[in-house]
Amino acid sequence: MSGSRQPAAAVGGQAVIEGVMMRGKRHWSLAVRRPDGDISLHTEPLEPLADRYHFLKWPLLRGVIALWEAMALGIRALTMSANEAMEGEEQEEISRREMLVSLVLGVVVAVGLFVVLPLLVAGHFRDLFPNSTVFVLAEGLLRIAILVLYILAVSRIPSLRRVFEYHGAEHKTIHALEAGLKLEVEEVQRFSPIHPRCGTSFLLVVMVLAILVFSLVGIPGVWWLIASRLLGIPLIIGLSYEVIKYAGKHKHSLAMRIVMYPGMLLQRLTTREPDASQIEVAIRALEGVAALEPVEVDASGEGDVEVMA
Repeated sequence: MSGSRQPAAAVGGQAVIEGVMMRGKRHWSLAVRRPDGDISLHTEPLEPLADRYHFLKWPLLRGVIALWEAMALGIRALTMSANEAMEGEEQEEISRREMLVSLVLGVVVAVGLFVVLPLLVAGHFRDLFPNSTVFVLAEGLLRIAILVLYILAVSRIPSLRRVFEYHGAEHKTIHALEAGLKLEVEEVQRFSPIHPRCGTSFLLVVMVLAILVFSLVGIPGVWWLIASRLLGIPLIIGLSYEVIKYAGKHKHSLAMRIVMYPGMLLQRLTTREPDASQIEVAIRALEGVAALEPVEVDASGEGDVEVMA
């Protein structure tokens, strides 16, 4: 197909515990399957920082802000979904503070696992590499290998497999919206659980771009290497956001399909085929946003497109 811009929905989402969160431009909605089988629905308005500070919409910078806001909203949605999903069970509710502490610890572990560890391993064998480009390539490939192994490991946890199924339901529902079809279970079910704007693809793009960016640094001392990786994260996130944003608007372009193909393959590890009840939850979440603002596709491709988790 041609590289012309294709319709994209100005809506993104995130799979949570027994539910799906959908985010529009001005509102977000959370639908969760409760233990009694009913679906709870919660909606709230959004106040993006870029609405107050226009410079935050600048390319590169907007990707960092979008990720920050997505993480903050994700903490809130995960906390609420966990409490809804276990309502009636003899467990104390999870507070936002507890979820925030868990997230901070998770970020620390992620930095150690995906930034520091590959760098230290590659640095241990640095004398074997003929130049800095090969060193950075080896470091990057090791980082990607650790990511794949990590996803494979967590996918064996039953509760996380359920989240991966809701992840697939989220993608299918947005595909149906972008195709202009009615949001009915039968229509949504026939779509792929893979989507070019997925956060999984975003992670892989980050790691590939990191190879290109860090190849310019060379091989300084180990502490400077670690500092360069940490300081370079915002730049790489900003670049990756622009790539995913462009890919979401040109998802039928042959060039973009080739660029995004590895990320689409990786999504097969983070999504599973959902059942009808899970798709029903994703539809309810999207309908929650649609009741408050238009979520029709933007045929011009000029509207904001959020990266999905």
